[in-house]
Amino acid sequence: MKRRLNIPAPNRRGFLAGFAGLFGTASLGGCDKFAESTGGVQTLKLGEDANMYVQRLALTPASLAREFSEADISRWFKPNGTVDPEDRPYKALAAKNFESFQLRIDGLVEHPQTLSLADLRALPARTQITRHDCVEGWSAIGKWTGVPLSELLKKAGLKPQARYIVFHCADTMEYAPGGETDDQATSDAAPADAKAESDGGSASADAGSADTGAKMTGGSDAKVKQADPKKAAATEETPSDAPGGRPIRYYESIDLTDAFHPQTIVAYDMNGKPLPVSNGAPLRLRVERQLGYKQAKYIMRIEVADSLAKFGQGNGGYWEDNGYEWYAGI
Repeated sequence: MKRRLNIPAPNRRGFLAGFAGLFGTASLGGCDKFAESTGGVQTLKLGEDANMYVQRLALTPASLAREFSEADISRWFKPNGTVDPEDRPYKALAAKNFESFQLRIDGLVEHPQTLSLADLRALPARTQITRHDCVEGWSAIGKWTGVPLSELLKKAGLKPQARYIVFHCADTMEYAPGGETDDQATSDAAPADAKAESDGGSASADAGSADTGAKMTGGSDAKVKQADPKKAAATEETPSDAPGGRPIRYYESIDLTDAFHPQTIVAYDMNGKPLPVSNGAPLRLRVERQLGYKQAKYIMRIEVADSLAKFGQGNGGYWEDNGYEWYAGI
């Protein structure tokens, strides 16, 4: 008598994860030399391209990630990455509950936008209960409400050469040698009153910025560090929050296919309440068919571009500049 095997039904996420895993394992388990070699980089890039090709082939642009019920919402949604940015302009905004926050939308658009949280809440909204899948292996389900990114892009009007959407965030990940200091300038991501208040910030906030930059969760890779000079040279010039160093802040990017997906939203609420700081207040990205590090938090500015070459090291995101996959589809 033959034993019946209990084989689970195939699913899209499992198939794509397994396919990508054939390539991704090359950078794990003692294969760093291969991953850093010219041939290794080309092989891993081929794997990333294949992952995106297979997912785009298997799905229509409107195919949705699974949505869940209220009963499925995780009792605790673990914050990923930075949990409390120490950047002084951000601290000034948070101290007043983001009343003076303004989101900038610019770049290759016909009508640049400056929108307050009240402006954003007045726009058409979408609520979705979805699963967040972290590259570290954990997942959590949350309820998100926000403006569909497509609404914001339609409002701004894309120019014909637009190809990518870049999200500039408030949290400093590391410091580059040299550049301007906080005594000379403040972040261009903050509105004028936040900049003025940041100049008179508390001593504890100043000390936090100088010593750590941002409080984070995760392993050693999540710690704020001194930047590699080569990386610093490739990073967009911004003023510093620490004497003698220029901050390299978190950024992410997606292409227009994912930008106009119906589940891609700029979220301002989580589980029916305004986003907490640890989960990305005042705004975070939700792009539900990609891994957690693509869900940029602390969004200050959205820039439309024709290329990713001028941002960071040209790989499309902070972690991508440190070797992670750009597409990160699941």
